[in-house]
Amino acid sequence: MADLDILDPSNSSQDDRDIAELGEAIDTCLELAHGFGLDPYQVHFEVVPAYIMYEFGAYLIPGRFNHWTHGKAYYRMKTQYDYGLSKIYEMVINSNPATAFLMEANSLWQQKMVIAHVLGHVDFFKHNAYFGHTNRQMVDIASLHAERINKYEYDHGTEEVEKYLDAVLSIEEHIDTTVRIRQELSLPLETSNSQPESPYADLWDLDNQTKDKAKQAQKDKEKARKKFPPNPEKDLLRFIMTYSRELEDWQRDIIEIVRNEALYFLPQKQTKIMNEGWASLWHQRIVRELDFNDSEYTEYAQLNSGVLSPNRRNINPYYIGWKIWEDIERRWDKPTSEEKERLKRQGNEGHNKIFEVRELDNDISFLRNYLTKDLIEELDLYLYEKRDDQWVIVEKDWQKVRDGLVASMTNFGDPYIVVEDGDYKQNGELYLKHQFEGTPLDVSYAEKVLQYVHHLWGRGVHLETVTDNKKVLYSFDGRSNTRRTVN
Repeated sequence: MADLDILDPSNSSQDDRDIAELGEAIDTCLELAHGFGLDPYQVHFEVVPAYIMYEFGAYLIPGRFNHWTHGKAYYRMKTQYDYGLSKIYEMVINSNPATAFLMEANSLWQQKMVIAHVLGHVDFFKHNAYFGHTNRQMVDIASLHAERINKYEYDHGTEEVEKYLDAVLSIEEHIDTTVRIRQELSLPLETSNSQPESPYADLWDLDNQTKDKAKQAQKDKEKARKKFPPNPEKDLLRFIMTYSRELEDWQRDIIEIVRNEALYFLPQKQTKIMNEGWASLWHQRIVRELDFNDSEYTEYAQLNSGVLSPNRRNINPYYIGWKIWEDIERRWDKPTSEEKERLKRQGNEGHNKIFEVRELDNDISFLRNYLTKDLIEELDLYLYEKRDDQWVIVEKDWQKVRDGLVASMTNFGDPYIVVEDGDYKQNGELYLKHQFEGTPLDVSYAEKVLQYVHHLWGRGVHLETVTDNKKVLYSFDGRSNTRRTVN
């Protein structure tokens, strides 16, 4: 099911006939999508003018809280659109029912292509496992978040709240979805293999060796109890929200707001290549079935080739994702003799296979399992780096290229930081540790973020990492940044 609205109709340039045709196009695309096996949520389409589209694009969710970074993103994107450098054709919200915004300036054939693309996205949102826990009512919730932050601005001042948001947003990527299935953070419990103490234990604890062991066990237990958190904690936002001794209730609430919205966006980051590739695969197949005239097909081919074109410096998720989806379907439809014998593929299984992958994988497993040697050579993928002010290709071996791509997506390319000690020096200071895997931190950025974390934690903060092959501890005590080499 789908419906259509015109947002801000007084400024709309679409005439009634175009709107009627657009409604028919939605119905046709939806019928074709169902025929291909797609099963999207109900979609509510809205046609919006450019200034609203770019406002939504900057905020990512309509009605979200205000922050200067959203305004900055709006003016950057809107300026690029005004100068003809880029254009947002659509924006779709992962909700149930889903909401899709179509740019008013799109021609009718562009709207048809975009509608087909949207249906692919919504089908993916509905069925991919990584979206299974996302809140489908986030548009309404984001508006409630904005109301709460507006109240805090009224109570504490806009500048104070925005300054606090700066600090929280500086670490918004440092969350962990797996915390939902783990036990709540707590002080270390007794180890599972320790025996409950009996009131008659003294009768059995008669020899010194046993007493020594008991004393040592007690020391180990006390030592373990002092370690907090008991294991490195990845969810920095949650840890600070829960255990900072300095925060007021409204400040903890803002951390919770930012964390909830970050959790909502997380699966979209985890499946960017799969999702864009899936939508691109289906918009092409649906458009092939539409009744375009020659001129429309020519214009469509030009736009589609632009969307699905390789990029020499970056991964184009639309292009790479689409190529992998088509390759999976082909290889399961027409397996080689070796694949038939060794992998027991029967053939004509491509359709079922891509729907299975759409349901179970994320970008990392998608690339690791389905980016083959032949595909890497066909796509001419390689690794490159800057040497002496020159960008040079450093690797073309297909396995190293594949592994390099997968490694670059670990933690979405963000540094992997954990809370190592929440009571460092037994003074309530915060000790963070960068899980170094060969990519150094931007030191100036890291020192600035430490100042923000201090603003949240209220006490000294420290960050251990590796710089120039040495283990270094960066610290901020509320007045100045320092650094020292550690063993």
